Amino acid sequence: MLVELKSGETYNGHLVACDDWMNIHLKEVICTSRDGDRFWKMPECYIRGSIIKYLRIPDDVIDKVKEDLQLAKMRNRSQSADTGRGGFHRNKARDNIL
Repeated sequence: MLVELKSGETYNGHLVACDDWMNIHLKEVICTSRDGDRFWKMPECYIRGSIIKYLRIPDDVIDKVKEDLQLAKMRNRSQSADTGRGGFHRNKARDNIL
């Protein structure tokens, strides 16, 4: 993913973690200077969320997340279909005994 800072520097690397304040941990990072004439390679870096201007995430990653969300929603629907209103779940084994 690409991260551009308010200062104009860009960081391109693999996202390791992101927290609620948009603090980002990247690995295998290439940093580009504001004017684009200098480059640095770093094994990892931590970027404070308040200095981020924008993020660029590859389209295939966004598509994968959308697919995962749809699958999770379908799994939840199939599980909730068994419980009915109010979340009550009948114990079929107990019903066979009675």
